[in-house]
Amino acid sequence: MKAYISVDMEGMPGIYHVAQTAPKAFLHSEGRDIVTRITLLACEKLHANGVESITVADSHWYMGNIYYEKLPDYVNLIRGSLRPVSMVYGIEEGYDFAIFLGYHSPAGTMHSILDHTYSGLSFSQVRVNGRKASEFYINALYASEKNVPVILVAGDDRLGEDVKEISPSTEYVVTKMSISRASASMIPISRVEEQLGRALENSLKNFKEGKIKAIPVPNRLVFEFVMRESEFADAGELIPGIERVDTYTLKYVTGEIGEGYRVMQLLAMVSSYVDTSIQSLR
Repeated sequence: MKAYISVDMEGMPGIYHVAQTAPKAFLHSEGRDIVTRITLLACEKLHANGVESITVADSHWYMGNIYYEKLPDYVNLIRGSLRPVSMVYGIEEGYDFAIFLGYHSPAGTMHSILDHTYSGLSFSQVRVNGRKASEFYINALYASEKNVPVILVAGDDRLGEDVKEISPSTEYVVTKMSISRASASMIPISRVEEQLGRALENSLKNFKEGKIKAIPVPNRLVFEFVMRESEFADAGELIPGIERVDTYTLKYVTGEIGEGYRVMQLLAMVSSYVDTSIQSLR
């Protein structure tokens, strides 16, 4: 069996603040330690249960958070940003199933720890066919388009509600209980690891028994990007195929999730450029 693991940071146990998640922040080493520890546990558990090949996609921020030298030789690590379909790059090469670790709730989720969708700077909300979209949903749609089911997700309690509604057969491991955007009640990491180990074994069993399937992918996908600033929408409106809906909202219609994904990436990059340009004049 071949497994694909996409690893984010905000939904990891113990993570509560950008001081842990930003590359130059003073607590970032703690964030890297936690991400590596949880990823390594998942890889070891999968390997012990007969998974011969594992690809890990480091998928947070600049995408170089996992300590490369700590991973075993049966794990292939994808590092670095500016890659197509970002958090699930390479999944189309053919995997039996996917696992998402450290995921978080979508932008616009009230009282939810570090909620955002893809770029907190760029988007106050992303919707797909009218549904408030999490990174889980967008990445799971792309994986499903490539016939790769997501068998397990680990993240905060609020994302768990989203996952169960979208993909009820997917195992979910709660890593912490949200209080606000910058606070959460933390579950001891040893207990999270124990729950994750059991959930991995159970999800593998269910997958082998055919109980976990890829989620349906609509033939027509309407992406709505609610930008945080009107100037971000001004710049994004220049992209061919984008329709300006209102002051902050841009719409893109496609038949392929990967195409919509790449438009989202481009909007995030354009917004970052616009923001940097404006800040440089202040």
